[in-house]
Amino acid sequence: MTTVKIKFRPSTVDGNEGSIFYQVIHNRVARQKKTVHRLHSYEWNKDLSEIILPDSNGNRKRYLSEINERIQTDIRYFHKIISDFEHNTAHYTADDVIAAFTMNIPTKYLFPFMEGVIATQKTLGRIRTSETYSATLCSFKRFRKNKDLPLDNIDSDIIIAYETYLKNNGVTPNSSSFYMRNLRAIYNRAVEKELTTQRFPFKHVYTGVDKTVKRAVPLKAIRQIKELDFSANPPFDFARDMFMLSFYTRGMSFVDMAYLQKKDLQNGVLVYRRRKTGQQLLIRWEKCMQEIVDKYETSQSGYLLPVIRPNCKTEERKQYIYAAHNINRCLKIIGKELRLTVPLTLYVARHAWASIARSKNVPLSVISEGMGHDSEATTRIYLASLDNTAVDRANAQILKDL
Repeated sequence: MTTVKIKFRPSTVDGNEGSIFYQVIHNRVARQKKTVHRLHSYEWNKDLSEIILPDSNGNRKRYLSEINERIQTDIRYFHKIISDFEHNTAHYTADDVIAAFTMNIPTKYLFPFMEGVIATQKTLGRIRTSETYSATLCSFKRFRKNKDLPLDNIDSDIIIAYETYLKNNGVTPNSSSFYMRNLRAIYNRAVEKELTTQRFPFKHVYTGVDKTVKRAVPLKAIRQIKELDFSANPPFDFARDMFMLSFYTRGMSFVDMAYLQKKDLQNGVLVYRRRKTGQQLLIRWEKCMQEIVDKYETSQSGYLLPVIRPNCKTEERKQYIYAAHNINRCLKIIGKELRLTVPLTLYVARHAWASIARSKNVPLSVISEGMGHDSEATTRIYLASLDNTAVDRANAQILKDL
């Protein structure tokens, strides 16, 4: 026997709106599904588990009536899912019911539609895509103050207003474009599913990619970072070591470093595949690399570095994200202390390796192969904004001769 109940959770702050959620109970196991529906405590009948509509007509009554209609649609769909499970599946759980509802909810509203797409991406193993969509949804919810809207209401005015909101909150053009491209991809999915009509609402906002701001540091700065003594400050010591190991390994990205296994290092050669592209790279293992690895205890793990711990209850990807956040936080403080001209992050090590290699006249083809780029064209784009020192010297010489 499976039941679905409509529940109201009041806000912990007096005067604020509470939220509606659904509770699915199967074999005495209860699971919850949050909704975006918000209302005040006095607008909810606890005994009947339903919304209390005001007597007078107005925007609030229309708003509550719309929520009530959507709730009834959701409950009907829950019952359909449960009926399908009962007739076609010998065993299912409350989690299965919630998952089926989230992935296939037949809605024409943006928030639950995006949640469904995110759930589908996770099921398909596209974790990074699901994370970028989740970040976009959170950003757009903040813009909308958590008030959902029908897909049919998404037009140029709303998207332009969202872009203005991002700009006023200090979001850079590239980050704003990131959100816009993700939101556009979601919108186009809704159009493909015939949940709305294509109105091209993104045609008046920026969806390009600005030239990358210089993020490289010179070899002198790399030496300074290497020589810093953090023996009394383990978090900063670890952050510096991961930065240097990335630089030593030709700018290896931290996600690749985090997932390196001990078996990847054999006979003095590290062999791994880039998680971004799947390309296989080989790196000759040097003494400076081994010195960093030897500093950390990983005897109970198959991983080369102490980033992902198999016995930890937190899932691997969250461990990697948490570690990257802490490392970059420490590196930014280190960068400020050294008075570097760019915020110091793990990604700076990759930029620095490419820039320094270029300054030493290393052929473009070698840099491209070392960084794992698919083509030299990618490397040219990558290097274009890294280091203007040579151009600046030439310009100074020209001006000097005037």
